[in-house]
Amino acid sequence: MVKTHKAGRDAKTGEFITVEEAERRKATAIVERVPNPGYGDTDHSKAGGSKKSKT
Repeated sequence: MVKTHKAGRDAKTGEFITVEEAERRKATAIVERVPNPGYGDTDHSKAGGSKKSKT
């Protein structure tokens, strides 16, 4: 089963666009792999953010 799919993203605004549009606008858009629902990184213990102190 495939865990990701292709999605186009505008490099200036960050908005999702169609893959076809992103392939046409190579200078201002990218095609990236996006996790399908349920396959994203949900383990927050691996995140590099600040750790809460228990004191």
